[in-house]
Amino acid sequence: MSAAFDEKNISLKMIKSIQSFKKDISTLRTGRANINMLDTIKIDVYGQLMPIGQLATVSVPEARMISIQVWDKSNISIIESGIQKSELGITPQTDGQTIRLRIPDLTEERRKDLIKILKNMGEKAKISIRNIRREGNEDLKKKLKEKIISEDQNKIFEKNIQKITDDNIQTIEKLLTDKEKEISQI
Repeated sequence: MSAAFDEKNISLKMIKSIQSFKKDISTLRTGRANINMLDTIKIDVYGQLMPIGQLATVSVPEARMISIQVWDKSNISIIESGIQKSELGITPQTDGQTIRLRIPDLTEERRKDLIKILKNMGEKAKISIRNIRREGNEDLKKKLKEKIISEDQNKIFEKNIQKITDDNIQTIEKLLTDKEKEISQI
């Protein structure tokens, strides 16, 4: 029965989708410095797009500051420009080969914007989970048509896929709620 259809594969794909969502929401700024905030910024150097972490040492010396120690002086202005163009809304301050990012307090307007961005990310994650469910169900239909599985097995697998989907969407909802509370804290 399990050789005909692999539910674990669907579950693993959904877990990867949730891990990706967690990584995405960790980049949202909540008023505290966090090196993950820079993960979404890619800098065009050496003929390819690279994350800042591959061009510099990134650290958090204070609760509201990120320090970027750039290794190659020629990349300083490019990294500065990339940060300014990003959605972070932070102006970098350069001192030699060090770029400092002071994390300002979040305004009420910025909090609302971040919550909108967060909800959009959450919706994309849910769509990803639903697409994995759809792929699994299509695979089931194909196996049923080819008579690899029976009608009864098909119904059991569909029910299991739906339960896995519901559990993962519930996980996303909890992550969204927790992150929204974190953003809303003053």
